[in-house]
Amino acid sequence: MNPPRIALIHALPHSVTPINTAMIRLWPEASRMNLQDDSLSNDLAAVEAKAPGTGLDAFMHERFQRLAQYAVDCGSDAILFTCSAFGSCIEAVAKVQKIPVLKPNEAMIEQAVALVGERGRMNGQILGLVSSFAPTLVSMPDEFSTDVNLEMKLAEGAMAALNAGDVATHDKLVVEAAKSLVKQGAKVIALAQYSMAHCKPMVEAACGVPVLTTPDSAIEKLKRLLA
Repeated sequence: MNPPRIALIHALPHSVTPINTAMIRLWPEASRMNLQDDSLSNDLAAVEAKAPGTGLDAFMHERFQRLAQYAVDCGSDAILFTCSAFGSCIEAVAKVQKIPVLKPNEAMIEQAVALVGERGRMNGQILGLVSSFAPTLVSMPDEFSTDVNLEMKLAEGAMAALNAGDVATHDKLVVEAAKSLVKQGAKVIALAQYSMAHCKPMVEAACGVPVLTTPDSAIEKLKRLLA
C-alpha cells in the first residue's frame, strides 16, 4: 500500500514550516504536497479592513475550490488548509470533494471542547483564543460549539513582526496576549495560527495553563481519518 499523499494548502508563508516539521515528526511516512498562495491572506485582509465580514465572498470561495481541485487532480488523499481565517470557504470545499478536507483548527477545537465544553474535564472554564491575524477573530468563533466559554485576543503587531523577520517580538506579543486572557480567567489557551505553534512552551511557562496548538492535532486527526 502506497503512503498517503497529504495536500497542505497555505495562505500564509509562516504556516509552511510548522506543519511540515510536525508532519516529519508525527507522520514521516506520509507524502506531502505544499501549495501556497499568500495573496489569499493579503486580499482578505484588504477587504476586511474596508468592510468587515465581507471578505469570504463568492470569488474567494471559487479560488479555494480551484486550489482544492488541483490538489485532488495531483493524487492527494486528504487536504489540510493551514490558515484559520477562511472557514466557510473550506467547508464548501469539504462538501464537494470526496476525500477528507480539514480546516486548520477543527481538530484543536475538538480538543478544546473536550476540555472546557459542557461535558469536558474542565467544564465551564474559559478558553482563551490568541490570534496574530485579525480576520481569524471574525471567522473562527463560529467554529466553536455554543457550550464553550470563549474569550479572544489579537496579538497586535505579532504578524507584522513575523513578516519583518523579528521572531522575538512576535513571540513576546503572543505571550503577552495569552497572559492577558489568563488575567480574564482563561484556564486553557488555544493558539489559532500555525505560525504560533512554536510559542507553546513559552506560553505554558508564562501562563501556567494548558496550551493547545494546531499542527499536532490536525495530523493526528488526519491519521485517524485515513486509517
